[in-house]
Amino acid sequence: MSEWCEPGFVILWQDERALRVGIPNMTHNSRTNLTRGRDAEERACRHLEQQGMVLAERNYRSPFGEIDLIMQDRATLVFVEVRYRARGNFGSAAETVDLRKQGRLRATAEHYLQNTPRASKKACRFDIVAITGDSDDADFRWLSNVF
Repeated sequence: MSEWCEPGFVILWQDERALRVGIPNMTHNSRTNLTRGRDAEERACRHLEQQGMVLAERNYRSPFGEIDLIMQDRATLVFVEVRYRARGNFGSAAETVDLRKQGRLRATAEHYLQNTPRASKKACRFDIVAITGDSDDADFRWLSNVF
């Protein structure tokens, strides 16, 4: 059982003892990162639509994870992971889609296909849109059929 105390803390009861525990707070930086991530997703969506793809769904959630964009490319359903990095000092944005993330994306895509009858018979692929940098001259990479 828990109860709130002062902002940023919660009281947890364990064996009749009260423990004051700090809880994560949504800081300005994490809000800024969420905004940048949404902006990157919007930019990726616009770019893919300019290439002739049609948005089917945005931010599809399942018990296994989330897929940023689900697009239709002619007869193919495309599951798109958008990755953003402000700087490439510690590797590219695309490198952050490791085997664990790929597994979550596959499981979420399977969930979508099982729960969306109109999509279940279509060919599928996984794309990554990797954006590094904030400005208009940011490094923008669209990697098609990556796994």
